[in-house]
Amino acid sequence: MTPFAQEYADFRCEWGVDGLQALAPADVTIIVDVFTFTTCVDVALGAGAAILPYHWDDPTAAQYAARHHAELAGKRRKARYSLAPECYADAPAGLRCVLPSPNGAHTTLQASAHSSVVLAACLRNARAVSAAAQRLGKTVNVIPCGERWGTGGLRPALEDALGAGAVLAHMPGKRSIEADGFVALFERCRADLQRVLAQTSSGRELEGRGHVRDKEYAAALDVSTIVPRFDGIAYGAA
Repeated sequence: MTPFAQEYADFRCEWGVDGLQALAPADVTIIVDVFTFTTCVDVALGAGAAILPYHWDDPTAAQYAARHHAELAGKRRKARYSLAPECYADAPAGLRCVLPSPNGAHTTLQASAHSSVVLAACLRNARAVSAAAQRLGKTVNVIPCGERWGTGGLRPALEDALGAGAVLAHMPGKRSIEADGFVALFERCRADLQRVLAQTSSGRELEGRGHVRDKEYAAALDVSTIVPRFDGIAYGAA
């Protein structure tokens, strides 16, 4: 084990795909992408839809959607479905939607090679996912996805740290010191999540683009009991 594996703890946390690969193997891996992939997953599953993660929004995404008899999400305001959580609120039951994302979707697909159980969490379903993870395994890796700088490098994102902390706060066993840090951050901000999310770099970026409702959906702590589980193709309700 390397110094980065956090193997001494049952509940661990590290950033992105590199963090996923650095952590010791776990029974359960939880993906957190609050703005906006895992929030979209929660809202869509709540409407009875399924989300198929895909790495990138490129020409192969349309081929992938056709192969799996699914609709392909596109750009906001140009497509019926996108990375806007609100667009899934009235999705028809039975919808299958391919949702490309370089953060949440990409990390999901990478995680499926490391763990037999992959769940998606956000602030909306943090308590429910945490409880399910503890039923499904003894060790849990929580992966906040972060965002990307223009150069392509990982940008640790406060909203994902809060989402990870919200999940870990309900795990009373042995947490790594890193996991404890995420919990402390969440506890510090939990009373005013919508204001905090609005002031994050990601929140300001989204609002500047006119996406004002994302923070409302994202900040709704524990309003959902949905536990999204990835089956290798799609997230469905566990």
